[in-house]
Amino acid sequence: MIGQLYADALAGEAAELEYVDGSRVTLETAHWFEPIPGDEDLLRRCSSPTLDIGSGPGRLTVALTRRGVRSLGIDVTPRAVALTRRAGGFALLRDVFDDVPGSGRWATALLADGNIGIGGNPEALLRRVRQLLGPGGTVIADVAPPETRSRVDRVRLRRGPLVGEWFGWATVSASDIRRVALAAGFTDADCWAAHGRWLACLR
Repeated sequence: MIGQLYADALAGEAAELEYVDGSRVTLETAHWFEPIPGDEDLLRRCSSPTLDIGSGPGRLTVALTRRGVRSLGIDVTPRAVALTRRAGGFALLRDVFDDVPGSGRWATALLADGNIGIGGNPEALLRRVRQLLGPGGTVIADVAPPETRSRVDRVRLRRGPLVGEWFGWATVSASDIRRVALAAGFTDADCWAAHGRWLACLR
């Protein structure tokens, strides 16, 4: 059900992200299709080749391709992959923890739009991403504002009475990203604010 609800959200259906404590937030899927403030700060730090992890409908994958940066989006939902390809980007149906083409050779890995939370274990995710990067490779990520508490949650998608399966998701604060990055084997992490977003570069 998680895959179908996500696919439906990409098709324009309303959806919410529900936490185990009962709180809900609206899934702002419209933001995944068009450029949003702060995207340029992410994109100009990407080198060829770039892997866009959890690429959704391909907003950033396509933008990189248009500026001549070789890029590949990976996502777990066929509709997301199809939307990326339709928009002119390259994308594959892949889980980041499964076999990913070019492992050990990517110059940049993107974890945009909160995707550093994938799996609910940021250290494990970043260790996996390190395996995918080539020597000197970097991770560019969206993180939460420094005043936000880092947390690990169980969440699910909801549309009215329809609910998906619970899955792990994490929030990483800008004030904690360096600690998390070092624990995952990176040597440094910079953080900065851009157009209302907090971004990080891990090396």
